[in-house]
Amino acid sequence: MLTFYRERFGKPEKEAFTVVQAQQLEVSEQEDDHKFLCNLKDFFPLMGDADCLSTPEGKADKYVVCWFDTKVDDFKEAFRRLTGVSFSEGANCVLDEKGKRTYNADFVAKHAKLE
Repeated sequence: MLTFYRERFGKPEKEAFTVVQAQQLEVSEQEDDHKFLCNLKDFFPLMGDADCLSTPEGKADKYVVCWFDTKVDDFKEAFRRLTGVSFSEGANCVLDEKGKRTYNADFVAKHAKLE
C-alpha cells in the first residue's frame, strides 16, 4: 500500500490525495543522473483518485510517495519514502470486464529513503 501526497515546501500537506494498492514497485538508482527511476505495476486506488496523475496539472506536479516495508519487523525502521516524484508520462489505465481500473506508471524521484 502506497500513500501519495502533493509535495509542498514550507507548508507540507498532511492529507493524502490517494492511497493505492500495488502489485509491485521497482526502484533503481541512476547514480550518473542523481535520480531514481521507478515503475509501479498493477495498482488501483483504495482511497482518492489516481486519474489526476494523468492530467496536465498532475503530470506537472511533484509528489511524495510513502509506504512501510513489510519485511522489516521494527515499525520505526520500516518507513520508506520517495520525494520529488514526477509522472511526466502520467499513468496508464486499463479497465477490466467489471469496470475496475488498474494502472501502471513509470516515474522519476529525486530523493529516496529506501533503508
